[in-house]
Amino acid sequence: MSCCTMDRDKAEAVQLQPVGEAAQALQNGASSEEYDPHVHRMLPKPTNNWETLVHLLKCSLGTGILAMPQAFARAGLVTGVIATVVVGILVTHCLHVLVRSQYAACKLLRVPLLTYPQSMSTALEAGPQPLRRFSHALAITVDVFLVVYQLGICCVYIVFIADNIKKMVDPHYNMAVEFHMLIILVPLIAFNLIPSLKLLAPFSALANVLTFIGLGIIVYYLISTSKSAIKGETSDPVPLDLWGSPATFPLFFGTILFALTAVGVVIALENNMKTPKAFGKPLGVLNGGMTIIVLLYVAMGALGYVYCRSDCSDSITLDLPHGSLATSAIAMFAIAIFISYGLHCYVPVEVVWRGYLQPRLESSGAPASRLRVAEYALRVVLCLITFVLAVAVPKLGLFISLFGALCLSALGICFPALMEMCLSFPDKFGPAKVGLLKDIFLFIVGLVGLVAGTYTALDGIVVSFIKDAQDAKTLNA
Repeated sequence: MSCCTMDRDKAEAVQLQPVGEAAQALQNGASSEEYDPHVHRMLPKPTNNWETLVHLLKCSLGTGILAMPQAFARAGLVTGVIATVVVGILVTHCLHVLVRSQYAACKLLRVPLLTYPQSMSTALEAGPQPLRRFSHALAITVDVFLVVYQLGICCVYIVFIADNIKKMVDPHYNMAVEFHMLIILVPLIAFNLIPSLKLLAPFSALANVLTFIGLGIIVYYLISTSKSAIKGETSDPVPLDLWGSPATFPLFFGTILFALTAVGVVIALENNMKTPKAFGKPLGVLNGGMTIIVLLYVAMGALGYVYCRSDCSDSITLDLPHGSLATSAIAMFAIAIFISYGLHCYVPVEVVWRGYLQPRLESSGAPASRLRVAEYALRVVLCLITFVLAVAVPKLGLFISLFGALCLSALGICFPALMEMCLSFPDKFGPAKVGLLKDIFLFIVGLVGLVAGTYTALDGIVVSFIKDAQDAKTLNA
């Protein structure tokens, strides 16, 4: 998500200077050191540190953590543990880089808030001369990635909810997963009409409670089975894969990025905080939240892989045995992910509405009532788009890997590194240029992850459709 997700009153209070003034400010030697954007933010409904942590945990403890057993099956047990910790550190650092870069861009233009695309454009305007011509194009590119990624998350959520409802209902009445998607469509649209992060905070708290209770039930099953596996009492003849395969590691990378890199949420939450300086402190909200998240992901991935090593489903909830306790855990996660849908769909609404539709309608003299109707119509349309995509490609695991590799490699790694390079140009790297080398390394890592992960996920989707078509032909024959 982007800082486009600020509350509507706050957005209207921000008066932005033209982005091109960034380069001019540098050329004129303008100093921004005395300006603190945090002091000048106007927040009618700010969130405190606890509410911010609740949102961060909720957005990171969703379908991603439930896909970790399958990710570990692709990466291997030892490789999965090590790589999850390393990627977690990498992602957390890049999120710090992104928040710092946006703060530096705000100081440069002496404005309280900038969106992610505006920050990218400002950074390039302040960078080397050859890059300045791409400032507008990259700002639009950021918006495209943000919208595609967030709508992708919503598609994943629809598939997840429908798959898990189907697992609960199938013993009583069997029907196609697409019908379950259709049943939940109207409630999703209604929940997506809630306009404020502040209003969503209580729902996020409820979703967190359900998530942790559900995780507790799942961990109970995983630990009990893992003890038997360690003692050699398991009936599964397939040995544990400790190191994995290079061919499937890009899918693991895409899944772990999808699970850990809540880039849009991080920006939105920092911009909506009552005390934003507490967000990036060493013992602040971001580091504390990410530490909890990474530890939970490692535990869930390792225990889940030991539990279902021979055939891990897209979500560990689909591998739970039938029974009232397991069914209650599945129901809790379905409700929690349903709540998360509204929070994640909030972002593309704000990007498209604030950045494109609202300015056009206001310039045409549209009345306030028409603006309100247009905004709610946009929310409904975007919800319908995610529904159609989910019905067209109901492949949860490959969906997760695809959007993680394609969008988050760019939004969470490449773009923050590029922004920091440009904003530090030419004299803030130090004599050893360690910061420059670090940012170049991050950019290359993100680019390699984007290309390899996207190709592998798309190839997997094509192969799965071919296999489904062959199975259907065999069944008809």
